[in-house]
Formats: sequence, structure tokens, C-alpha cells
Amino acid sequence: MTYVIEMLNITKIFPGIIANDNITLQLKQGEIHALLGENGAGKSTLMSVLFGLYTPEEGVIKKNGQVVTIKNPNDANALGIGMVHQHFKLVENFTVLDNIILGAEPKKGLFINREEARKRIIELSEQYKLAIDPDVTVENISVGMQQRVEILKMLFRENEILIFDEPTAVLTPQEIDELMQIMRNLVKEGKSILFITHKLNEIMAVADTCTVLRKGKKVGTVKINETNKEELSRMMVGRVVEFTYDKKPVKPGNVIFEVDGLTVVSEESKKKLVDHASFSVREGEIVCIAGIEGNGQSELVYAISGLIKPQSGTIRLKGEDITHKSIRYRNDLGISHIPEDRHKHGLVLDYNLAYNLILKKYHTSQFHKWGFLKNADIYEYSDELIGLFDIRSGQGASTRVRSMSGGNQQKAIVARELSLDSPLLLAVQPTRGLDVGAIEYIHKVMLRERDKGRAILLVSLELDEVFAISDRILVIYEGKIVTELDPKTTTHEEIGLYMAGGHKEDHHEQ
Repeated sequence: MTYVIEMLNITKIFPGIIANDNITLQLKQGEIHALLGENGAGKSTLMSVLFGLYTPEEGVIKKNGQVVTIKNPNDANALGIGMVHQHFKLVENFTVLDNIILGAEPKKGLFINREEARKRIIELSEQYKLAIDPDVTVENISVGMQQRVEILKMLFRENEILIFDEPTAVLTPQEIDELMQIMRNLVKEGKSILFITHKLNEIMAVADTCTVLRKGKKVGTVKINETNKEELSRMMVGRVVEFTYDKKPVKPGNVIFEVDGLTVVSEESKKKLVDHASFSVREGEIVCIAGIEGNGQSELVYAISGLIKPQSGTIRLKGEDITHKSIRYRNDLGISHIPEDRHKHGLVLDYNLAYNLILKKYHTSQFHKWGFLKNADIYEYSDELIGLFDIRSGQGASTRVRSMSGGNQQKAIVARELSLDSPLLLAVQPTRGLDVGAIEYIHKVMLRERDKGRAILLVSLELDEVFAISDRILVIYEGKIVTELDPKTTTHEEIGLYMAGGHKEDHHEQ
């Protein structure tokens, strides 16, 4: 049988780590082939080899049975291979049209033929039901729309083999459903898709075949109609993974954290991004703020953590008004924060892992004396956290964080924030981009912290996560807290309705 793409016996080595160890992957024409594995299993590396970002030490790549050489992404594009990266590669202040044609501009004499490009983009957008406006600036569109721009970039270049790297890591549940439909449409039109993910529901919903990697090695390839979630998770992490947890009954103590009438106004549009939000979190409970991305969650979190100033309202921690206190004051008083954007607000990417793990403690006597850092103590402390949280990296505490997989970067932030003895944990999308084994681990850690009496404010788009670990759910819509729900008595549908602005007449504040 001729495969459209074959990667045969691929080996790729980085300092201190064999990222791909003799892996073979075969993609048939017109199939969706999922690539599943834990964080750091080698999935993105393997696809980066196919896209020409890395050169393998060993192995060959064939297209339609012929050996091909792919030295860079231009070679890949010439062979009809396109890739949507986990972190999008778009120029934010360019229009959608300019982003799509960048590097593949249709010419009319010496000039770019923008009319032809616009016509082609609109045709493709309609053919694949992508609903894109070519004239809007990228910085003004949602993450889901940005992803559609990336897909259109591939289609505009007439790519036949489409690689999606963690395509749903930043999407809302509705956008994920839409993307799955887009993928089905692409395959119907004769495209072939390689789909990197660690979300088992998505694989079961959309893939035909799945190849599983573990610690750089191939575990096996299975047909989706002959397997199930439990079997895939066992192949992926080497053990049975729990999808539901035995939660102890909640025993809330004193109120640790209060937000009262908090309002945040956009500097540009003067629109209320957070609109008189009021709620409290007590010791020993997980309160979740659920909502579709872009409904004021980010601004609420920025106001709580001190990144932006609210227009009105008060924020109290342990009874003290911290509304106008500095970020360090809040941290020292007792806020741990797992931020939404790990690259922008969570890590210093060019520092090593050890220094990232002490970012909130370096100024304490534990890690410095007479103005000098106590490096031996820093590395000893870091090694302890690396072992405790199973953070995988090529060179341990000395690894530059930029070179680590996204999931292991996330584990580093979780390790740093949970090791602080803060009474309040502010966790924003704490499991975004993590595999099932890591999600299970972080959920269990959060439940353990709750049982110890820590107050946890969770902000999540993942409804499975919301139901699995929260004790109370507050739904946010257009900056307002529109309702409070009990995860034991509500449903996905009811929450979804509130998240989309239904039940508006029920607005109330707790």
C-alpha cells in the first residue's frame, strides 16, 4: 500500500535527551491520524522534523512512496505539507489577508495582486465554512478565529498534508466543536491530517487512526473504532488513569478572600470589562469562575493579582484591603497565582528551571544573603520540586525553560506556586495543554490543598475540569457574575446556556 506520508525509523537527539527514538509513522490519503502522548513524549518534535524545522539524526521520510529531503519549512510547503503550530505564527498588526499571503504573495507584474488574493481567500473560507473576514486586523480577532487564519494559510498554499499541533489547547468548547467539523470537511475534500493532541475525547470524536508515543518511543498504532479512552490512556502513560475523583465532602472555614463590587473599565473603549463582580472564597473550598473566553475573566484575574487597577470596588485577602497594594505585597501576604499565559506572565523563558522555581522567593533569607543568591540552596530546593512534580527536562535544574515542552513548563509553574504556603491559590487554566496523566496529578494536588484548608479560586474553560473539582461554580458573562451553580445538581447544558448569555433574566450577585 502507498502511504501519502511515511516517517521511517526517525531518531532526533537534543542535548541530554533522545526526543524521538526510532519512530515510524504512516499516514494514509484522506485520513485523520492522531498523534497521542504525554507532555515531552516527542510529538511536536516528530512533526517539526516532518515540517523541516529539525533535521533527524537517523531515518527517512517518503511522500507517495518516494524518498524526500525536507531541510526547512519551504521544502515542506513545496511538498504540500503545512503546519498549524501550538503557539500561532501570525503578525498581530497585519490584516488577515496579509497574514495569509505572507511569503506566497500572488503577483500582478511587480505588484501584489490583492484582489485575486481576497477572492481566493473568500472562496476557500466559504468552501471550508471558515467564516473569515480578510480585512480585519489579527490582534482584533479571537484565538479561535486566529486558528482559522492559520488553517486558511495552509489551504491558500494548496497544502495536501495538514499538521495540527495541539489545535484545541486555547479554544472554547464551542470552537473545538467547530474545528472538529472543519477537520472533517478538509478530509472530505481529499486532504490528509496529522493531529497532535492529548485530549482523548477529541481523538475518539474525530480521528481514524492513532499512534501513541511514550518517552520518545512509539508504543503502537491503533484504529479508533477498535479502541477506547481507557486503553489509549494506558498506552499513553503506562497505567490506568482516573477520570473522576473521590472528593471528600467540602468543609469550608473562614472567608479568606473577598471581591466586592469590582469594576474594571477598558482604557480604549471605556467599556466595563468586569461589571460589579462580588463573591468570596473560604478556606477549604474550590470556587470556579466558568465562562467563554473574553467575558472578563482575564481582567478580573489581572485586578486580583495587581496587574491592572480596578475603577471601583474592593479586594480583601485575610480581611485586609489589598485593592491598591503592589504585586509583591499581595504575593507575600498570601496569593499563589498560576497565570493564564505561561510565557507572558508565568516564566522567564531564558532563565533556567532552578531560577524560575524561586522567582517568588529569591528575595527571602532562604535564598539570598548580603545581596547574593545562595545557589547551592536554590539548586537543592529545585531538585526537590523537580522530583516531587515530575518535571521532565534534558538537563534538570540547569535546563533553559524555553527548551522544555509546554506541559513541563506548566508543571514548573504549578510546582512553584503550590510550594508557597499561600492561603489563596488563584489558578487560571491550570491544566491547559497538559496530558491526562498530568491533569489527573494536578487535580489531585488541588483537591489535597483544598482538604488542607487552602482557598482556591479556579478560572477554567474546561467544563470537565469545572465539574471534576469545583465545589461552587460562578458563571461570568460580559463581565457580570450571572449565577452561582452547584456542580452536584447542575448540568453541562445549563452551564453552557448561562455561559452563552441565556437565562439573562436570572442575573444576580452573590
